[in-house]
Amino acid sequence: MFSLLPLMIERVGVLIIVAFLLSRLKAFRRIVRNENGLKEKGILIVIFGLFGVISNYTGIEIHGNQIVHESWLMGVEPANAIANTRVMGVGIGGLLGGPLVGLGAGLVAGGHRYFLGGFTAFACAVSSLLAGVAAGWIGKRYSRNGIVSPWLAVFVGMLLEAFQMGVILLIAEPRDLAWELVRTIAVPMICINGLGNLLFMFIIQTILREEERTKALQTYKALQIADQTLPHFRQGLNLQSCKEAALIIHRLTGADAVAITDSQQVLAHVGTALDHHTPLHSPATKLTRAVLEKGIIITARKKEEINCFRSDCPLQAAVILPLRVHDTIVGTLKLYFEHPSRLDQVEQELAEGLARLFSTQLELAEAEQQTKLLQDAEIKALQAQINPHFLFNAINTISVLCRIDPEKARKLLLKLSVYFRSNLQGARHMLIPLEKELEHVGAYLSLEQARFPNKYTVLFQIEPGLEQVPIPPFTLQPLVENSIRHAFHKVQEKREVNIHIFSDERYIYVSVADNGEGIPADRLPKLGVKAVSSEQGTGTALHNIHARLKGIYGEEGNFYIKSEQGSGTEVAFRILK
Repeated sequence: MFSLLPLMIERVGVLIIVAFLLSRLKAFRRIVRNENGLKEKGILIVIFGLFGVISNYTGIEIHGNQIVHESWLMGVEPANAIANTRVMGVGIGGLLGGPLVGLGAGLVAGGHRYFLGGFTAFACAVSSLLAGVAAGWIGKRYSRNGIVSPWLAVFVGMLLEAFQMGVILLIAEPRDLAWELVRTIAVPMICINGLGNLLFMFIIQTILREEERTKALQTYKALQIADQTLPHFRQGLNLQSCKEAALIIHRLTGADAVAITDSQQVLAHVGTALDHHTPLHSPATKLTRAVLEKGIIITARKKEEINCFRSDCPLQAAVILPLRVHDTIVGTLKLYFEHPSRLDQVEQELAEGLARLFSTQLELAEAEQQTKLLQDAEIKALQAQINPHFLFNAINTISVLCRIDPEKARKLLLKLSVYFRSNLQGARHMLIPLEKELEHVGAYLSLEQARFPNKYTVLFQIEPGLEQVPIPPFTLQPLVENSIRHAFHKVQEKREVNIHIFSDERYIYVSVADNGEGIPADRLPKLGVKAVSSEQGTGTALHNIHARLKGIYGEEGNFYIKSEQGSGTEVAFRILK
């Protein structure tokens, strides 16, 4: 019995080497990942059936309690039997593939064992068949997410080998030889099958860990590419954005060339074959046109399948994927390789993931663009609401001055034209230079002071060098107008409006303060948030300014109102420099 143990370990070593070599095959790795369709089950039956056949050929021929033959077996004497690891292969096949695979592997291995002969041939064939079905049921019943733990595999291997010993004792004739055989081989075979199952499952776990690491790396790489390309794809499909994105993809993947197209032409090509795969030309391959027409992923592993119009094109493999926006094909992402072997499953899956991510990014870019257009439209609508309500008063003032002071009337007409030109410019632009907004304020003040000379004083404190800083139109003038119209109803002397504009490293600060009567405390929280109902005004101007600042600058466009009754009001805002 003890002399049999090292020989059995040697046989298990042969099978483990074969198992390790199998673990390098893509088909076997897919099966291990629990991709068990009928085709995969058929492959498993063949693989583990052959494991059993190899075990039969490499078995150790035994007569009674003596080893009579250790080399390759082509047949067994009628009074002899075999000590081998056949049940190990059949059992693992059942654990991985389920009852159908166990049954199939058992038929192959057991049938081969039957034809080798020996007095245990029939018993071994029956036990192989039953062991495969039992292992398949156990694997299906006790696996977790299709994975069998190594220690369960050890227990099953030892249990099935013990079961085979029982079948030999029940079926094999003569009984005395069967009993002598079981006494000799039972312990070594039970122990060795448990050890073999453990080692085999460690190989399976290694495969799964490698797959998990590969998926983690693939996910990390895809997210890294998505993160770096997002700012470019947010601009949509154009020459610059696609070139930058293609450079990033080329740098972070194993592709020899990367190309991006829209539905009509190549927008970017980076890497090999740039001499004839050029931007702003129709796609050079029929494969790309097929993807645009059919909207499916196409993989080419031969130069002829790519079908480039240049016969000397070095690109010999490619995966071409459609880019979609709301189920519409808007372009393609293409990864090219100079050698077909470099286009492996990992690269293809990475490309498919990137295509989905890029399609999502393009959808988000379109949604963002639509939001911006809507936001622009809303801002234009808010600007359009700013009506020069003092128009009729200004015209009346000018008409009176035409009789008594024509020169002053002429100057006021010029100021009125400046005022309306500023209105038109503001309606056409999101931002204007600060000096233009100050010009708007000056025109307004000239017209107002012509009606009410010396009624109030406006003081300017403008930090030098800010004249060309961009500022939203219709922000400063309405604040000055509000102060003049609403601040001084009950103030008779020293009416002042202070305009203070200054900056720091990041922001421009604009403040309009008066020494008027102030705003009641109950109205203050509502101003700037929404229009209010009041005899003095509706707060529409403040609401418009707040809305535009928020629309343009988001949270960076800070807006606030401070007021104390009897002391005056300050309305201020902050914008990015």
